[in-house]
Amino acid sequence: MSSSPSKTLRKLEVVSPVPADIDIANSVEPSHISQIAEDLNLKPAHYDLYGKYKAKVLLSVVDEQQGSSDGYYVVVGGITPTPLGEGKSTTTVGLCQALGAFLDKKVVTCLRQPSQGPTFGIKGGAAGGGYSQVIPMDEFNLHMTGDIHAITAANNLLAAAIDTRIFHESSQSDKALFNRLCPPNKEGKRKFSDIMFRRLKKLGITKTTPEDLTPEEAKRFARLDIDPESITWRRVMDVNDRFLRKISIGQGPDEKGMVRETGFDISVASEIMAVLALTTSLSDMRERLGKMVVGNSRAGEPVTADDLGAGGALTVLMKDAINPTLMQTLEGTPVLVHAGPFANIAHGNSSVVADKIALKLVGPGGFVVTEAGFGADIGTEKFMNIKCRYSGLTPQCAIIVATIRALKMHGGGPDVVAGKPLDRAYTTENVTLVEAGCINLARHVANTKAYGVNVVVAVNMFATDTEAELKAVREAALAAGAFDAVVCTHHAHGGKGAVDLGLAVQRACENVNQPLKFLYPLDIGIKDKIEAIAKSYGASGVEYSELAEKQIEMYTKQGFSGLPICMAKTQYSFSHTAASKGAPSGFVLPIRDVRASIGAGFIYPLVGTMSTMPGLPTRPCFYDIDLDTATGKVIGLS
Repeated sequence: MSSSPSKTLRKLEVVSPVPADIDIANSVEPSHISQIAEDLNLKPAHYDLYGKYKAKVLLSVVDEQQGSSDGYYVVVGGITPTPLGEGKSTTTVGLCQALGAFLDKKVVTCLRQPSQGPTFGIKGGAAGGGYSQVIPMDEFNLHMTGDIHAITAANNLLAAAIDTRIFHESSQSDKALFNRLCPPNKEGKRKFSDIMFRRLKKLGITKTTPEDLTPEEAKRFARLDIDPESITWRRVMDVNDRFLRKISIGQGPDEKGMVRETGFDISVASEIMAVLALTTSLSDMRERLGKMVVGNSRAGEPVTADDLGAGGALTVLMKDAINPTLMQTLEGTPVLVHAGPFANIAHGNSSVVADKIALKLVGPGGFVVTEAGFGADIGTEKFMNIKCRYSGLTPQCAIIVATIRALKMHGGGPDVVAGKPLDRAYTTENVTLVEAGCINLARHVANTKAYGVNVVVAVNMFATDTEAELKAVREAALAAGAFDAVVCTHHAHGGKGAVDLGLAVQRACENVNQPLKFLYPLDIGIKDKIEAIAKSYGASGVEYSELAEKQIEMYTKQGFSGLPICMAKTQYSFSHTAASKGAPSGFVLPIRDVRASIGAGFIYPLVGTMSTMPGLPTRPCFYDIDLDTATGKVIGLS
């Protein structure tokens, strides 16, 4: 696509000390989103407006640009973080502001959509921070274009279908059940709906009319015989509500005593979110949604959304959600926000379709920068081995965000606790502590470099960092094999504070000459793949619980062993123990359980216990959130 001077780039008037994020966001008047779209050479037919500052970009853009070349592809990961986070989102946005507003490059930022749970809970929003943000901040963090609400509706429709099917099967004969599933039309003839042919094909039945089925075939078709103990599908909502983690359903008198225990997850933990993030087209999404496994029959066969007749309806609910949302940064560069899967039980990356659209829009010499959740051992590993495997896209550069604070922690510094003041060790110079902590950075660099990309370390600078500490990090990064290491001040200065990072990333992309190398091939066993990932963590071996062994055997028997692996472990350590800082080695990684997201397309081993429904703290963020009724502006978002 041809390039033309941007009409939307803005010069920021930065002040010190840096004001609150929401105050900065509210101080900038965003451009109308049609102007951002025009800068990307998008015509009105390419997008649907959602108000003045958001638009859904249609997938037809990719089809129209089928023959054109892609831009450079950059992923932002990080070192093993403190509970405070090290600024990956802020760095991603700041880098793009530098590339677009200062280095005159075509650039698109690709970010995950945040859940409203943490926004009102303990973490706050996820639009970046300081002078490197996506705006409007309130629209980014709240509702946006309704994608998470669509996921919630689709997820809960499927949950209702599961329990309803068990209920109806329990009280009807095979014949009555079959007749109700295939009722006669006005002419008295029965017919299969289109989705039913998917189940017939799965069962190996080639007959096309209900009357032709034998009683045995009719029984196999109609009776799913779901084992309630095997159901893995839970209901979801986009609120942190700890009291819904474990609930009992079916208590009403009309449910005839069909009580079972289940629970709620937060909406972004739904497999439908992971499907949205990994899908490549509308037809691919339809297939993935239909293949989602919700449990097993009593005979041990997987039961899918299509078996329940729901795959088509789920796709209808998700048809608008598949289109990424176009927004903008503080400095007027374009952002595509799409999908927000969990980074532990799922792969923690924004969508494949957003990246594909963006790479076509920026074209050769342009840049698409996306962020991978948690540290590089989790987010970047899953970006490479899951996301890039399904997308077929190849990154040229991987950024690893580091802070002096986190490196001091890995070097033996005191615990960093959210909500508590930092120990003096983190606010005064201690080069020895920084140097000791660089062992964590070095392992992340080596692991990431092994994928065949050039690695650039971005040191997210804080006011208390000293020249000697920053120099120690740069030297350690280069010694570990990084292409470059750059100090950034984008939180305080916006894109101007990430210009050096932008130049380093440009050089890194222009000088890469290796193909993408995966950590493991897909055609080896589940255990072999798990062990390859464990080895990258520094583990000497893997230990499987009896349950994990049983699950691996079941998934292999069901034909799912060819899927990639999505490890669910703590983000606070390379190991399974959050307190093990630095670069632990020689430990045995315990696999407690192994589960699968078949529609999304991965197996996820559980290392320890993973909470999929956060709780609220004593003083949640919602205490500070309100509306200025005179101006209509949101206040107090962080």
